[in-house]
Amino acid sequence: MKIILKVLVVALAIVCAATVSHAAEKPNVVIMLADNLGFGDLSSYNGGTRGGMRTPNIDRLASKGMRFTQFLVEPGCTPSRAALMTGQYSIRNGMSLIIVPGAAGGLDKGDFTLGKLFKSAGYNTAYVGKWHLGPESKSQPQNQGFDQWLVGFKGTTDQVVYAENMKTFGAPEAFQKALTPKILKAKGPGEASEVRDYDFEYRKKIEGVIARKAVDYIKDSAKKKKPFFLMVGFTRPHFPNDVSPEFKGKSGAGKYGDSVVELDFRTGEILQAIEGAGIEGNTIVVWISDNGATVTGTAIDEIHQGDNGPFRGELGDAYEGSIRTAGMIKWPGNIKPSISNEMFSIHDFLPTFANIINVKAPKDRPIDGVDQTDFLLGKQKKSNRNSLITFIGDRIAAVRWNQFRIYPMKINMTGNNPEVGGYLGTVTETAGFPQIFNIEADPKERVDIAPTGGGWIMGPYMQTVMKYKATLKDHPNPPAPNVTKY
Repeated sequence: MKIILKVLVVALAIVCAATVSHAAEKPNVVIMLADNLGFGDLSSYNGGTRGGMRTPNIDRLASKGMRFTQFLVEPGCTPSRAALMTGQYSIRNGMSLIIVPGAAGGLDKGDFTLGKLFKSAGYNTAYVGKWHLGPESKSQPQNQGFDQWLVGFKGTTDQVVYAENMKTFGAPEAFQKALTPKILKAKGPGEASEVRDYDFEYRKKIEGVIARKAVDYIKDSAKKKKPFFLMVGFTRPHFPNDVSPEFKGKSGAGKYGDSVVELDFRTGEILQAIEGAGIEGNTIVVWISDNGATVTGTAIDEIHQGDNGPFRGELGDAYEGSIRTAGMIKWPGNIKPSISNEMFSIHDFLPTFANIINVKAPKDRPIDGVDQTDFLLGKQKKSNRNSLITFIGDRIAAVRWNQFRIYPMKINMTGNNPEVGGYLGTVTETAGFPQIFNIEADPKERVDIAPTGGGWIMGPYMQTVMKYKATLKDHPNPPAPNVTKY
């Protein structure tokens, strides 16, 4: 009997030690970021209603983690990426508009990023894919906390089209040279090295290159003692959506649909690498989009075939369809598989990860993200967020408070042919009072409730705005980007 008891005690001690060791082990983190994908573009969000435009790999990820139906971002590539990296409203870093070719702006040396956060906790860090947070070397991944920029480009895929048009219309050679995008890579701080031009043909291949670099990094990192943080900046389904022959026609929904099918396939390759390396149990996987899709009518096929679900608006404006998109997070054994309609914003990742890996977020600047650790781990039912401010340039364009959307300005589609909204739309000023919509009762925002009993919402609206404005006394914003007012 004594021998049996001793064996049981030893066995229990081994189990406890293993449990403590596993609990103390910091998780690997992989963030995958889609480009211009709408709320209704994934099967897990649209119920499979888009025919052959299916996303089984992303859907499987969603089923194994927490899928958000109120994942909120900023209205464009650069603003959302800035918010993700810094945990701050993009306007605090002068990036509240998309950085266009030839324009300045971007992350600065003093900015605190996710890369720096994980690096300070002893992680190996790497970035792969689209960056779009500034053209200068100081703004690029290798100088913002990432050990490596495996492969990628600094701007937007639109530049592929710009480069082609410059040739067609005989732009000066100096312009062509400066604005033709390059594929880059970097190891260690300093200047990135050029790999090749980013042209139409390489556009068809780039998602496969990004996935392969990510897969190789995961396999290699899984063998090392240090945990790793990998961020994957996908390029799809951003225009132009020409795909390689293996995906052409796969969706039955045109180029856009084919692009989404490839995005799902590449996601699957990365997920398989995590599973194959035996690290799934201790790897947090985040899959999100940077903003909604473009959806307004146009003569150009494939550019406006995204779906923002039941919400109005699109990439670049301040409406729900622009800033409410797909988002999910998986951490086996820690985050219970579920679907949540609680608010979670792209700004929340930095303070949340700071808590999870036991690093203090900086206190010398405002952090607009909130720590969502207890919510994710099931220790509380409610999210710690109930509001969000949306900026376009230097303007507050919208405020979300609980289920209410409040607009101090109105963004319209242009009257041109084709009509366009978003960043290419026009702005109408109100007469001094905002429009207010109840997004739960009226997801398409058709009925302004301000004149019919919704005026009380002005109270929490002003409170949210004034709380933000109070932070500007000690931390004023840099000049916001603008290419119409100099």
